[in-house]
Amino acid sequence: MDKVEMGTEDQHEMVAKAFVNHYYHLFDNNRAALATLYHHTSMLSFEGQKFLGVEQIGQKLTQLPFEQSKHFISTIDSQPSPFGGGILVFVSGNLQLSGEEHQLKFSQMFQLIPLPHGSFCVQNDMFRLNYG
Repeated sequence: MDKVEMGTEDQHEMVAKAFVNHYYHLFDNNRAALATLYHHTSMLSFEGQKFLGVEQIGQKLTQLPFEQSKHFISTIDSQPSPFGGGILVFVSGNLQLSGEEHQLKFSQMFQLIPLPHGSFCVQNDMFRLNYG
């Protein structure tokens, strides 16, 4: 791999890690603010249910049946996507819900797409609890 490719890979990984830290901080501290990370064409698949657009996604995330949570990230994998400078991000970790003794294992995949002003938004988001 030449230096140009390595620099691009490092940049994608840096963006992915910063996004993951920001996303789960918002999720655990101000879940309503997560809607600002999505676009009107964004799609969320949450445990097999599909939601389209900022309004539906925001409603789903704010109406989850728990008030407090804490995410513990185990892995973050990222790749550049062919979607005009986008980034695919795969996350695995544990989720601690308030009042629950045991943590739940989860996996989540994001496709981030660049916006004209230099930031990214979530185009696709898939979340699953990992049982077994």
